[in-house]
Amino acid sequence: MMEETLQGGYRLNGQSPVKEAGLPVISVITVVYNSLSLIEKTIKSIVGQTYPNIEFIVIDGGSDDGTVEIILLYEKQISYWISEPDRGIYDAMNKGLAASTGDYVWFMNAGDQVYAADTLEKIFADYLGSGQREGNLVYYGDTMIVDYEYREVGLRRLRPPEVLTWKNFKKGMLVCHQAIVVSREIAEPFDPQYSHSADFDWVIRVLKKAQGSRLKAQGQSVHQHIINTHLVLCAFLDGGHSKKNIGISLRERFHSMVRHYGLIPTVLRHIPIAVRFGWYYMQNKRF
Repeated sequence: MMEETLQGGYRLNGQSPVKEAGLPVISVITVVYNSLSLIEKTIKSIVGQTYPNIEFIVIDGGSDDGTVEIILLYEKQISYWISEPDRGIYDAMNKGLAASTGDYVWFMNAGDQVYAADTLEKIFADYLGSGQREGNLVYYGDTMIVDYEYREVGLRRLRPPEVLTWKNFKKGMLVCHQAIVVSREIAEPFDPQYSHSADFDWVIRVLKKAQGSRLKAQGQSVHQHIINTHLVLCAFLDGGHSKKNIGISLRERFHSMVRHYGLIPTVLRHIPIAVRFGWYYMQNKRF
């Protein structure tokens, strides 16, 4: 692991990611460590977006396998990147969050891809310089699972509900963090006590904050500010961080659910979760 800190990107030259006035800036954050075979596909899916105002941030954990060289190939299209040792994936994601300056943040980690070139353009189509969606805090959608050849395996077992609230996560992680675009106003850091499932806890806290925001206090319906895009937002590489550490991940998710929903409700909810999980696995041989 390299000990020095490397950094770059057009932000360091004083350039702005704003290309079209009246549209929000989306900070797309990618964290990576020694993922030479995966990082370029992720980068291409982001820099190839038709949406104009993207602040692309790459946080590398000090890779020594050629990953940095790939990042350098795209440096002119990256707002800011840094390569230095970190304390794991969520520490890196917190660095990316701290480095972001956009109106919204979206995490798309190495190996994952934005689903289509016009995904962000479709999400924010109603702006068109008019501010029609100004004040929305969360946009969410579905996730396509892909294998290491990037062939589509199918949509996630857990599907996003038509109307999303923080209480929906009693049923499990219905929306993964790669399929949720969040106002930076409510995007708190990931909790370091969860080394493998801090994203689960983070999404619950984001939704809680959206529902308890000043917008609700103004008498507006919270559901006007948590928007179902009805789109597939990302392609998620099967066998990711949580899946590779499934035992620890499930224990951490249980702890987070107890924290937010209470012990008895969490235990009771795990009975149907376990039944659905087992049935799905028997039918599809994946989870």
